[in-house]
Amino acid sequence: MDCLFCKIIAGAIPSKKIYEDDNILVFHDIQPLAAVHALIIPKKHIASMNEVESNDWGLIGDIHRVAQLIARDLGIAESGYRLVNNCGKEGGQVVYHIHYHLLGGEQLEPLKSAH
Repeated sequence: MDCLFCKIIAGAIPSKKIYEDDNILVFHDIQPLAAVHALIIPKKHIASMNEVESNDWGLIGDIHRVAQLIARDLGIAESGYRLVNNCGKEGGQVVYHIHYHLLGGEQLEPLKSAH
């Protein structure tokens, strides 16, 4: 097991957990990019969005459901937040275990391509 997030899921590396169920783990990012920065990961190892298979789409939907729940619990749902998945090297992915960044708690800069 060489995957950082798989090690966190297994408890070999500690994390500051926010939420956990049978399929999903949410924890605080150790290098936050916003006042609130949580990582949402499936417990199933999927390297990136490119590796999501047809039987994984329910899990991806559950991740989004949990993101909404956590945004409410962390008090950022009303003010707004960003949910980001980086895919591949040029997309900014560093850990190759699919994950989503939940960012908020402050005014975030608009993305360059945002309208």
